[in-house]
Formats: sequence, structure tokens, C-alpha cells
Amino acid sequence: MKLKINHIYVSTTLIMALLGIKSASAQQEPQYTQYNYNTMTVNPAYTGSKGHLTITSLFRSQWVGIDGSPTTISLGIDSPYNSSDGIGFSIVQDQIGPSSETFLDLNYAHNIILNRRGHKLALGLKAGARFLSVDWSKGTYRDPDVLFNENINSELLPSVGAGLFYYTDKAYIGLSTPNVLYNKRYNAIEESVGTERMHLYLIAGYVFDLNSMVKFKPSTFVKYVEGAPLIADLSLNFLFNEALTLGVNYRWDDSIGALLGFQINPQFNLGYAYDLTTNNLGTYNSGTHEIFLRYQLISKITRIKSPRFF
Repeated sequence: MKLKINHIYVSTTLIMALLGIKSASAQQEPQYTQYNYNTMTVNPAYTGSKGHLTITSLFRSQWVGIDGSPTTISLGIDSPYNSSDGIGFSIVQDQIGPSSETFLDLNYAHNIILNRRGHKLALGLKAGARFLSVDWSKGTYRDPDVLFNENINSELLPSVGAGLFYYTDKAYIGLSTPNVLYNKRYNAIEESVGTERMHLYLIAGYVFDLNSMVKFKPSTFVKYVEGAPLIADLSLNFLFNEALTLGVNYRWDDSIGALLGFQINPQFNLGYAYDLTTNNLGTYNSGTHEIFLRYQLISKITRIKSPRFF
């Protein structure tokens, strides 16, 4: 009987396992450094909250230099469709080692005005499907005679998520879960397909006007995954003249990053983030790259009426 070792799979799983990368020890949803610009994929209650049609695309290449490392591509479209509701659609492609997942989700949010100052509480729901594929021919130490009988080819798995999002012109805080159903999920450490774990996300941020030209935008993203250590991000961003964003991001016991953004015009926003791994895995990779492009169907009048910077 011949045994097959695939370099891609071994590089990803064995390095993480030997170094004890705790954040990868449970099956997890895709993560983002620029969550402030990709908020609907984190919390469905954000849908339509900007007050105009928004299209956001993001690409993330994690742990560059390790074969089979995570790669994520996302596209989200959302818009208000009356004074109190928002609708949106998102598609996410996530790949690690022999596993590939495609997420298709419809998002809905209903906004409740809480006071005369216009503070709002949005209630969000998402429903969709995830297509899971695992090609064990890219796996490790397996009998080639049974490889293709074990493959998973675009298995359809339903998903239902929910969220709350409180926001004003200057501040926001949200709590969400991407899926309340316990479906299958590929686990890179255990080299198997197991049961999905519960995820809970907390996001929060504030916009400080330091002067007429500079805004300070601290924010945080906390992710809890059942059976795994807490993951916490802290981002400190400065917006200059409503056009240039410079910032740093720190992910606890994982990475430190730099963020750069350009508001090209009222419609287009382009951003880039680089994460340098600070744990033992940093010896084996050259960091993580993330880039996003956002289009907003916004006019000068709309921009004046809704000066939102998140």
C-alpha cells in the first residue's frame, strides 16, 4: 500500500500543531483585520445602516509563505430600502489546505429610533448556505485507494445568524453570531471534519474630532469561539482631512498590523492592511496581507446629511 504525503497540507497543519497555535485549535469563521469596512459579514444588523447602496470587496492572504495557508475573498452589497430597513447579500470564499468553503448569505436589518437625537438600535438576521468541499488528495498519509470515496464535494449546509447593532453619528456597539446551527466544519489541526462551534462577535468603536482636519477612530473586535481562547483586536485609526487613514491594529497574542486607507472620492474607498505575526508561527511566514475596495452610491447632499465615518 502506497502512502502519500502532500507538502501543502503538511506545511499548514503540522507547523500549527507543533507550535501550539491555540487560535486555530477550533473550527472558526474567516477573520478580518479591516472589520470596520467589512462590517456586514461580521454583524447582519449593520445592513443598510450607511443610508445608501454600498458594495465592498475584500481579499485576505494569511501567513504568506506557508503552503496551504488561509485565503479569503468576500463581496458584500447592501442598501436601505425604506426609512427603517436594510437588505444585503454577501458571498465569501475561504480556503485552507485541502478545505474550501463558500458562504452565501442574505442579510436583513430593522432599525428602531431610540430617542430624539436619532440614536438607533438595529436588529439583524442572516440566512443562507455554506458549501463545504474537502479534497483529501491534498491530505497527508492516506491510502490513495479510498481518497476519492472520502472527498466532500460542495456539500450544502444551511446557516442562520443574528445580530444587534446600536449606533449614533459618532459611536457604535454590536453583538452577533454568524450561525446558530451546528453543521460540519473542517478542522486543520485534527485533520478531520467535525462539528461547527458557536461563535460570538462583539464590535465597538467611537469617532473623536481632534480638530477640523483630524479624526481619531479607536475600535475593537472581540471573537469568542466555543472551545477556543478569546480573540481580541484593538485598532487605532486616524482620519486626515476625510481622505487619508493611517492606523495600527493589535490582535492579542497573535499579530500587530499597519493600516492604510484612501478616500479616493465620495464614492470609492481603498484600503490595505499588513499583519506581522508575533507568536512562534511568525518564524515560518512573512505576514498577512489584506486589501479592500468599497463603492458607495453617495451624492454631495447625502454625504452632508449623513456624515458617518464607520
